[in-house]
Amino acid sequence: MVYIKGMDKDVDCIFCDRPKRGIQFESLVVHIEKDAFVILNRYPYNSGHVMVVPTRHVNHPSKLSREERGALMDLLNRTCEVVGAVYRPQGLNVGMNIGRVAGAGIDEHIHFHIVPRWGGDTNFMPVIGQTKIISEALEESFDLLKQGFADLIGKSQ
Repeated sequence: MVYIKGMDKDVDCIFCDRPKRGIQFESLVVHIEKDAFVILNRYPYNSGHVMVVPTRHVNHPSKLSREERGALMDLLNRTCEVVGAVYRPQGLNVGMNIGRVAGAGIDEHIHFHIVPRWGGDTNFMPVIGQTKIISEALEESFDLLKQGFADLIGKSQ
């Protein structure tokens, strides 16, 4: 929430301009397709936490066209494959919060979160100290995932 509240007020949506900036660390975008893209979470719950975002600005999945929904779900599936290949998690959390009361920090532009999970990855730090320990720098996550998309998705296209 600190990030969201501190956003530049001149920016209408933190997601809409990201694909235009290309695949680069500064934009946190690791993969772009016509109707959807993949972006790192600036404040990840775990290493490899990414978001799959439709390119078009919508606040509810029902506002996407059939083609956009298909593209979004296809990219979601392939992103789970990439995250699995790169990080080798024991599980994944995949989800979308629709609306502020449902927990959406950015409720005007829908997006899926994909969070790699391992046994024991939650400990006393987030519970008692309100601190999350991430063992990987965001730059390293960017490099690994960018290469993962090039390796795995590039082969299937």
